[in-house]
Amino acid sequence: MEFLYSYSFSPLFYIGAFALAFIVTLLITPWVKKLAFKIGAVDKPNARKVHQKIMPRLGGLAIFVGYVVGYIAFIPKNSLSLGLFLGSLVIILVGVLDDRFELSAKVKLLGQIAAAIIVVSFGFRMELLNLPFEDTPWILGWLAIPLTIFWIVGVTNAVNLIDGLDGLSAGVSGIATAVIFIMSLIMGNAFVALYSLVILGGIIAFLFFNFHPAKIFMGDTGALFLGFNLAALSLLGFKYVTFASFVIPILVLGVPLSDTFFAIVRRIVNRKPISAADKNHLHHRLMEMGLGHRGTVLTIYGISIVFGACAILLSQATMWVSFGVIVLGILALQIGAEAIGLVSSKERPVLNFLKKVFAR
Repeated sequence: MEFLYSYSFSPLFYIGAFALAFIVTLLITPWVKKLAFKIGAVDKPNARKVHQKIMPRLGGLAIFVGYVVGYIAFIPKNSLSLGLFLGSLVIILVGVLDDRFELSAKVKLLGQIAAAIIVVSFGFRMELLNLPFEDTPWILGWLAIPLTIFWIVGVTNAVNLIDGLDGLSAGVSGIATAVIFIMSLIMGNAFVALYSLVILGGIIAFLFFNFHPAKIFMGDTGALFLGFNLAALSLLGFKYVTFASFVIPILVLGVPLSDTFFAIVRRIVNRKPISAADKNHLHHRLMEMGLGHRGTVLTIYGISIVFGACAILLSQATMWVSFGVIVLGILALQIGAEAIGLVSSKERPVLNFLKKVFAR
């Protein structure tokens, strides 16, 4: 994917790409809202959900339309962009069908795998892996294909899991996309920067309708589409970083990935199926602490910005500084998870240890 670094665009070109996706999404969202009601793509309240009335979903279709127009008008047509576009078409189809008919988890997973395979078949893959304290990156060889598919499917589902409050998934995805845009400029990858701005324009426009109190949900159509593209973009443009490139994609997507990780641990600890739904995700726990709807969303935005800032700083830091920051970050993440009961309200090993230390 060396050819990605050969592109160069003027500032006006970037602005135009962002503005076009923004305007198209802003204009098309009210129409998508009417379409959702017309075809029955609505979200009904239940015990697990926060909203109290029937809401239209399918809002991600508006972001996708903005993306399509931006892609046609501004994105360079190469094998990678074509693969991302075709993969996005598949993932959008899966999302639309799920928003209307509520597909089974297996069918959705197959659709995600199919979209990932399409991208990989067009040359997108995790070819190198930069590990801590290793001067020479590992060449993955045949492992590149399954690892890339696993990453795309994992991130896609992680973004989908945090779609539980008005503006939450869209806002977190927007922050991650903005971080990728900044880092791609730093790394000199104009293609990724431009592609990110097209996605970001649609997200910001959609937030006018999706932030609390939301007028429309983006549904699986939006969550899967954004997760799919973030998974791909987070692996592009960072090949000249050594140690940091091992963790930068994880930090960029820190909120959805950490929430997914703790959800898996929580279900294992409580001896429940990993796929079992619950009301103990990060946003649920923060709301139970009394932060309210907007307060919870804004708090998670803040956490996302911290993750993103760390990713940007680590891309420019030395190996040992990066290592120290990562260790402290993991410790802070664990303490925070225990403090709000993200895994269990009873098992808090690190907090209990710190209490004993400071009690002496």
